[in-house]
Amino acid sequence: MTSARDELAGLDPFDIFDTEAARLDRFFSSLDDKGWNRPSRCDGWRVRDVLAHLAGEELYNHACLDDDIDGFFELLDHEGVRGGFDAFNEWCVRKRRGLPVEQVLDEWRIKNGETRARMRALGRDATLHTSAGPYPVGLQTFHYDSEYATHADDVGAPVTPEEADGRVDWRVRVGMFVLEEQGSKARVERACGRVQVELDDGLTADLYPKEFVEATVGRLPADHPLDVRIRGALRCLA
Repeated sequence: MTSARDELAGLDPFDIFDTEAARLDRFFSSLDDKGWNRPSRCDGWRVRDVLAHLAGEELYNHACLDDDIDGFFELLDHEGVRGGFDAFNEWCVRKRRGLPVEQVLDEWRIKNGETRARMRALGRDATLHTSAGPYPVGLQTFHYDSEYATHADDVGAPVTPEEADGRVDWRVRVGMFVLEEQGSKARVERACGRVQVELDDGLTADLYPKEFVEATVGRLPADHPLDVRIRGALRCLA
């Protein structure tokens, strides 16, 4: 049986990262004041807050690239940011709420452009120093790919019909890999255009690929009929 990690071998994480960053940039560049202040799918965040989050988290991304995770956490401690990455994310948004959105967009463009170039230059087999310890650059980039695609959907960035199926496909593959990597209780297989899920207690679900993706990133609607136990077991990328 082909492992979920093997299925990633045919994907270029750096190309995907570039594609999703470009999608967000095009979308952000098209917005007026009303668009910036529209609610996103992230509870309590407007579209401009999602951008602030993306700009702020480059502080962490660059700390990983600079092998300065200790300095990153020292800065958060100095700023009084306690409560893990959720608190960090809220701090990133709060710090930028009073700034002109054009300034935040420029910050994100520059810093994320540096991140993408440096990750690509290192190559997928190099090691990145993350908060969880050493981790392959290519796999970390897949995590960034998923986050960018998720936030693009959160703010309503357009996806063309020509790219939609391929985009869902790589996201399914990344989700399956992360579940396997984390030792999830959910066993997942693709068959006949669907994603089949089974838990250790025999509970099963048969999902469309997009439903599976939404489950892995915690974006299924509250009224979706998927059993809460399967929903919890599949959430791995948010």
